Amino acid sequence: MEREARCLCGSLTIWVSGNPSFSIACNCINCQRRTGSSFGTLAYFKDDQVLEQKGEFKKFQFQSDSGRTNTTHFCPECGSTVFFKAEAFKGMTGVAAGCFPSPDIPEPTMAVWTRSKHSWVEFPEHWTSMEQQTP
Repeated sequence: MEREARCLCGSLTIWVSGNPSFSIACNCINCQRRTGSSFGTLAYFKDDQVLEQKGEFKKFQFQSDSGRTNTTHFCPECGSTVFFKAEAFKGMTGVAAGCFPSPDIPEPTMAVWTRSKHSWVEFPEHWTSMEQQTP
């Protein structure tokens, strides 16, 4: 199964194969600011599942609260973050779940950085929950 994710204007696209190894709902302040929402949802694929990337992108690197480097890859036209590289998940590419046009992407299995989760956000009880990430 091949999956396509793209930015809002369609200029930046990434194709991946199969299902993600895991998906997370990240509640860190950086993801809240990065998405303009209460949390960011990323589906992580092994790098060998990335089939192709098309279009220009800009990168923005930042350090997480755990001290690791994260890099967003976003469209320079519309600003949508399409994919993500996290030092914590070497050999993997995180794809913004909202960039997949089909709603069949598997649900996340964990909520991370819940210590900065908005009080009104609730996640399913069967998800793993992590208050923070260790350095």
